[in-house]
Amino acid sequence: MSAETAETAEPTEPAADAGEAASRKREQHGWYFYDFACSVYSTSVLTVFIGPYLTSTAKAAADADGFVHPLGIPVRAGSLFAYAVSVSVVVAVILMPIVGAAADRTGRKKPLLAAAAYTGAVATAGMFFLDGDRYLLGAFLLIVANAAISVSMVLYNAYLPQIAGPEERDAVSSRGWAFGYTSGAFVLILNLVLYTGHDSFGLSESDSVRICLASAGLWWGAFTIVPLRRLRDRNVAPDGEGAVGSGWRQLMATLRDMRRHPLTLSFLLAYLIYNDGVQTVISQASVYGSEELDLDQTTLITAVLLVQILAVAGALGMGRLARVYGAKRTILGSLVVWTLILAAGYFLPSRAPVFFYALASAIGLVLGGSQALSRSLFSHLVPRGKEAEYFSAYEMSDRGLSWLGPLVFGLAYQLTGSYRDAIISLVIFFVVGSVLLARVPVRRAVAAAGNPVPERI
Repeated sequence: MSAETAETAEPTEPAADAGEAASRKREQHGWYFYDFACSVYSTSVLTVFIGPYLTSTAKAAADADGFVHPLGIPVRAGSLFAYAVSVSVVVAVILMPIVGAAADRTGRKKPLLAAAAYTGAVATAGMFFLDGDRYLLGAFLLIVANAAISVSMVLYNAYLPQIAGPEERDAVSSRGWAFGYTSGAFVLILNLVLYTGHDSFGLSESDSVRICLASAGLWWGAFTIVPLRRLRDRNVAPDGEGAVGSGWRQLMATLRDMRRHPLTLSFLLAYLIYNDGVQTVISQASVYGSEELDLDQTTLITAVLLVQILAVAGALGMGRLARVYGAKRTILGSLVVWTLILAAGYFLPSRAPVFFYALASAIGLVLGGSQALSRSLFSHLVPRGKEAEYFSAYEMSDRGLSWLGPLVFGLAYQLTGSYRDAIISLVIFFVVGSVLLARVPVRRAVAAAGNPVPERI
């Protein structure tokens, strides 16, 4: 290379690096916005409105003994919501391996993300038509929306290792959760204004709830445009069979491949168990508050709003704790808090909003952080080039296999008629998950996956 060529080439590399850094930041900001878009479903729909509303709809259709009979099966009306969540997870389990295989084989995550996101958004918007005793329509739309968000999260999470380096993933993942909780809090404020002032808007209580449900679908669809514009697809994986035909075979291959990374598999098992408890608490909290604690809808909305506000600080704060103590220790600390929350919830007195708010505050401080740090920790354990298929397995742990908790909750209520017995049964998920996570040597697991080991993990 001539001296002249060398002189002109020297500034090119820093310019290229700066351009790549700017592109990565742009993708990260777009990535945050999918949390901003879909988290409204998780908060307004799944956590606040659909549980009590679907339960009341089922009770309106129930027989004299309090049972409805979907497909001829006798189901206690109070258990219908929990069972519908479990069924939605089974549907997601069937679809997620197919989607993960399609993403890896075609390299086209964005079209698949769009399809899953807008399927869920349309189903959520369709909840506007849930009135009277249409409990079957409500259960169907819940199953579709819940399965769709699970499938979309496979693709969303698979972007994390591609848009963030090892040292920044805890921070990027935590910011994503913070974006989600920010949007959830903002929309819940709007929901609270509409619900509490429904008379002044000329609406019935039922109308206001249905508008809140439908608006979550519209929000989800509108803000999904941002990540679809900013995220980019990567190189196509090696050629293979059609994704649909090979989806389950790909999952089996992924699980076999994980046997070569037993420490990654050990973390996934621990996460499967403790996250099942987390997801069940989130989805069943409003039913517990309305049916067992006899709290009104306004109290439930404000309590979940409090969770959203504190979850932003909690996600960012636990991200900082992870930089000092490591993600594993921080997650273990959060699981101890989750166990104490359930124990306190069992003894919570009825018609006592102040105690319920205190419990909601504790949930908010650990909710976002435990989820965000689990996601970023797993990203270190994924072999390069297998992000979508490994995150498909992860998502099956995150949402896809979180059917056991709601099923246990629903069965406990069906058998005992007590939501207190149902809520305390979830403690086992946090205790067993903590024990299994404590046994995972995460530094060795990262190195075994062929990834650089961060200074703190």
